Amino acid sequence: MAHLNRTTEQWQQIDTAHHMHPFTDYKELAKEGSIIITKADGVYLTNSDNKQFLDAMAGLWCVNVGYGRKNLAEVAYKQMQELPYYNTFFKTATVPAIELSRQLAELTPKDLNHAFFSSSGSEANDTVVRMVRRYWDLKGCPTKKTFISREYAYHGSTMASVSLGGMAAMHGQGDLPLPGFEHVMPPYSYKYSDGMSDEDFGIHTANKIEEKIIELGPENVAAFIGEPIQGAGGVIIPPDNYWPRVQEICKKYDILLVVDEVICGFGRTGNWFGSDTYNIQPDIITMAKGITSGYVPLSGIMIGNRVSDVIINEGGEFYHGYTYSGHPVACAVAIENIKIIKEESLIEKSRDTSIYLQERMKEISEHPLVGEVRMKSFIGCVELVKDKEKKIMFEDTGTVGTICRDYCLENGLVMRAVRDGMIFCPPLTFSNDNVDELIEKLKKSLDKTLEHISKI
Repeated sequence: MAHLNRTTEQWQQIDTAHHMHPFTDYKELAKEGSIIITKADGVYLTNSDNKQFLDAMAGLWCVNVGYGRKNLAEVAYKQMQELPYYNTFFKTATVPAIELSRQLAELTPKDLNHAFFSSSGSEANDTVVRMVRRYWDLKGCPTKKTFISREYAYHGSTMASVSLGGMAAMHGQGDLPLPGFEHVMPPYSYKYSDGMSDEDFGIHTANKIEEKIIELGPENVAAFIGEPIQGAGGVIIPPDNYWPRVQEICKKYDILLVVDEVICGFGRTGNWFGSDTYNIQPDIITMAKGITSGYVPLSGIMIGNRVSDVIINEGGEFYHGYTYSGHPVACAVAIENIKIIKEESLIEKSRDTSIYLQERMKEISEHPLVGEVRMKSFIGCVELVKDKEKKIMFEDTGTVGTICRDYCLENGLVMRAVRDGMIFCPPLTFSNDNVDELIEKLKKSLDKTLEHISKI
């Protein structure tokens, strides 16, 4: 293991020379050098200079049970010894994939009884596009191909999943979105409500979906897809009446409802799924991240009886799948991860801790840079603004958020900047003491940010 005995600078040089990161300005990174994360335990990360960071992002929205879970490592090791890999093509299956399918059918909302596995949220949403279009072909509705999503939606990074998403910057690379993908206004109250009440704004934004369906023609629309809470879009939390109205619209025009639970699933919103939190009954859900708490890659979709009955009984061979669909090690880890969440009552405990977090976030909302703090259980956003009284946002979107993120890192805190919103999404194991540490480090970082921009 001699190759591990390198300095931080040496690792940074090799990183720059050979490693291309996701969502990265490579020239900028080469100037600054990467933070080299070497270990983690509980809710803390440690870098190659032995500096510790409080991880308020649960990795990338995913480490729900926290770091250092030896039982997850042991389960993976045992499964690797017994059966490290086998595919689920050609009429074969493995015990972990079968058992996980059964457990997910019990955990997910009513009538979602069949699982199709992949390795990432992007792949899961890609699968949805294939399966939904196949469903409508089998139903004798071949023109029902178009998906409706929302601006600021993030559904992945493949060609299809980027097209599903509503990120303008991503659409600017690769001639995207592909044909057959449309986007409507999100329920982003702080930016778009313009004095409307929450109730009026919820109906207003949901009705944008109906307007788009009418514009395109219901006979051409296959599905609406949305996250219960738009995570990477800036933690956009909808008014309470938004999702009931969305479901009415989908039912009225015979549009499938797909719910992206990649971030919201496995306890993030105070229930097993965001669909439970908002009382949504989807036709399909996608999941990833929290299903294994990020310990190994795994994703999947859960398919409702309406769709699965047609695909299974009328579809013949479904020409879709991945080498690692239902990977036995990943599925074994997912089963153990679900067991941990249940046995330690992590969802219930995080619900309690979130009350304390919300109370302490009131202090943050008073800061001169903060226009709004919005949160639902263990996911939230601190919206940074130029003028909090007039709700004026910064012109050069993303600059101030990046400055604040960098000060957070300097102060030993991991948060994510989305535009000028500071995102938090801690492990479900966060304690009240961890909340106190988060608040103090964030206050310090906000003060530093304010001082910084006042000099520009």
